[in-house]
Amino acid sequence: MQQHLANERTYLAWIRTAIAIIGVGFLATTLHFNTPMNEFLDNTIAMFISLFSLLMGLLTIFFATFVYYRNRKAINSQTFHSSYKIIFYMTFIITAILVLFGIYYFFVNTP
Repeated sequence: MQQHLANERTYLAWIRTAIAIIGVGFLATTLHFNTPMNEFLDNTIAMFISLFSLLMGLLTIFFATFVYYRNRKAINSQTFHSSYKIIFYMTFIITAILVLFGIYYFFVNTP
């Protein structure tokens, strides 16, 4: 029973992470469009960050659900093995979003 409850808590933590990733995208777009700068390339980069964050958040929800059911089955059959793929996925996503923010920040702040 403890393993199933831990699996559910982990799933909910992944869902919170996905919501945070989606929120970062909306935050970037909101902050950009509330500033006086409105150049086309700046708008394009801000929209790309927002859409990328939205898609990656939705993909995180999909993977979290898949891993939850896979772990549930493994717990029931007592063949559970920890997963490393979702850790690599999240590392890639967070790194990609930070790189996009860096590009946006340095592109917008250059004279």
